[in-house]
Amino acid sequence: MLVITFYINNFYAKIGIIRESEYSILFRYRNSLDLLFYHLKLRCYVVIELKAGAFKPEYAGKLNFYCSAVDDMLRHENDNPTIGLILCKEKNGLLAEYALRDMNKALAVSDYQLTRAIPEDLKTSLPTVEEIERELDQGK
Repeated sequence: MLVITFYINNFYAKIGIIRESEYSILFRYRNSLDLLFYHLKLRCYVVIELKAGAFKPEYAGKLNFYCSAVDDMLRHENDNPTIGLILCKEKNGLLAEYALRDMNKALAVSDYQLTRAIPEDLKTSLPTVEEIERELDQGK
């Protein structure tokens, strides 16, 4: 597995390319999660699904599936349950409320805004292009 790791505030991030055989349940159904983080203070995984359009209720079921798979395959017995977050271009609060109401996991929906500027306080927390390239070269 090729893995890029970095630390932002309380998040320890591992972004990697997982071979199909490693977690076959996720690939058997042609699914793969977008982002997987580990929150150091909360001691849990955080699954983030990125959506380019408006929120759809079926996204909640997919996120629930990913959180269950992460809890089953990656979560250590001392970790807290996985948290799921759907980031959409547009969020309809009523649709999100109905979609998440009876879910037994910590799931949330939020919208995002694109910007080209990186806030100054985050610039020092993010890996540089050179650091990412170095990690990629080590994985070869």
